[in-house]
Amino acid sequence: MSHPDPDQLQGTLVDFALMELIRQHRESFQPLWTVDSWAKLLIWLALNCGLSGERDSLERFAKALGDPLRSRLRRVFFEREFGDLELQVLADPAEQQVLVLSQAPQDASVLSSDQVAKALERVGLSGRVVERTRWQQLEGVIAIPWSSTEA
Repeated sequence: MSHPDPDQLQGTLVDFALMELIRQHRESFQPLWTVDSWAKLLIWLALNCGLSGERDSLERFAKALGDPLRSRLRRVFFEREFGDLELQVLADPAEQQVLVLSQAPQDASVLSSDQVAKALERVGLSGRVVERTRWQQLEGVIAIPWSSTEA
């Protein structure tokens, strides 16, 4: 049995802890599903790393994260998974649509719009997206436009 590289193990642990921290606290940053909630998370992280709340300090923090990590943090912040519905909701307000993906092991090509509506209701997105008649069914995904450009 090979022993893990200590640096790699530390990196994996820090990555795991950071993603869990976001999952545990993302509901705290109101209003949910907005660019403001994302900005509040970044400010909270920066302040907890000992930085000031001044603009230049916050910009340095965001730059120091780098694009790959920042993108990953944002994805985790704006996604929700529902094991009981076998769905994943990706609702980044910077995107034009909310995506709902099937996580069902078989026959994932067609999603139930009732299940999708239930997932949207659970996360408080029902009033933020267009009506069902405008949802676009793709293979294993439903694309749902935001109801306004002010997401």
